[in-house]
Parts: sequence; structure tokens; C-alpha cells
Amino acid sequence: MAWLEAHRDMVIGDYHRAFVTAFHRTDIAAKHLHSLRNRRGWLTGRTGRFEKGQVPANKGTRCKPGKGGLHPNAQRTQFRKGGRTGKAALNYKPIGTERVSKDGYRERKVHDGLPMRSRWQLVQRLEWEAVNGPVPAGYALKCLDGDRLNTNPGNWEALPRGVLARLNGGRFRRTLPYDEASPEVKPTVMAVAKLKHRTAERQRSA
Repeated sequence: MAWLEAHRDMVIGDYHRAFVTAFHRTDIAAKHLHSLRNRRGWLTGRTGRFEKGQVPANKGTRCKPGKGGLHPNAQRTQFRKGGRTGKAALNYKPIGTERVSKDGYRERKVHDGLPMRSRWQLVQRLEWEAVNGPVPAGYALKCLDGDRLNTNPGNWEALPRGVLARLNGGRFRRTLPYDEASPEVKPTVMAVAKLKHRTAERQRSA
């Protein structure tokens, strides 16, 4: 026991071999010595993980062809730079993919970077800005024919957000909402909303 305690910091394989050689105890297995160290609380000073600054013994050593990490079976499952694994690989959508949002708008994936919320952009905005330039600050695009999936730039108009509120029927829905009007009445609803908005703007600036 004194010998075992004095040499307790040895690696278990070497620990066992040295013990068997010294005492001819072939009836003792390495697992027995491992359990003994645990029961006695003999610490080896090893945590089982690489510590900061510790260099792996095989650093810089490449496997032989067909062995270890170079074995074909191993290479099939190795992570590759830029690759995706697991659930991320199953859910990945390539750039250019389109989907329909819960609000009924077409969205297109434009990049894989960050921030994530900017990866998907409204298709009507992309196509409108390709023709007309960026949507002005304080403005938003309004669908003219009621079909949100029709992303033709001519089907969308950039309007002040104050006009959009009026097109919804106003705060108390006292006027006909634009989207509920018939095609022949929509232009009138639009003109009235714009007129009311301009009037309110002039009154505020007076």
C-alpha cells in the first residue's frame, strides 16, 4: 500500500504494469488499482482535459493514408469549413430561396450572414427599389391591387405611413378601408386618404 500511494500519480496503465512487476500480483487488474485510488482519495493531479498551455503529444503529426482521420469512413463524417451539420443542415435554405410570410408577403433570402433578421427581405421591396431606388424614410410600400403575392413594382406605391393609417379606415374605421373597396372605388379611397393627410400636415405646420 505504501508503494501504491507513493506512485499514485502514474498513468493507470504504467501504474498497473509497475505494480505487477514489483509484487508479482497478476491477480490484480488495472481497474482494481483505479478503484483503490478513488476510494483512498489519492489524487493524480490530472483533470482528464488539456490545461491552458498544454501541448498535445501528437501535435503536428499527420495520420498515415487510410488510418485515423484519413480513413475514408472518418472523412465522410468530418466537419468541413463552412459546412453545416445536424439540424442546421436540414433546415438550411440557399440564397435566393423564397417563402411566404404569415402575413401573406413573399420573402427572399439575400445572404447567410448577420444579423439573421436581415437574411430574408420582402420581395416587393427588393423589386420596387431595383426600379425606384430606396424607399424614403417614413414611407412604406402599399399593395394597390390587394394581391400581396404580386410583387411587380407597378403594383406597389411608396406612401407616408400617415396615409397608410387612413387607408386602413382610420382609428375608428369611420371610412371604407382601401383593401375592402372594389377595384373601381380604390383610386377614390386612395385620393381621399392622401388629401386628408396633406391637409393634416399643413395644419400641423401652420
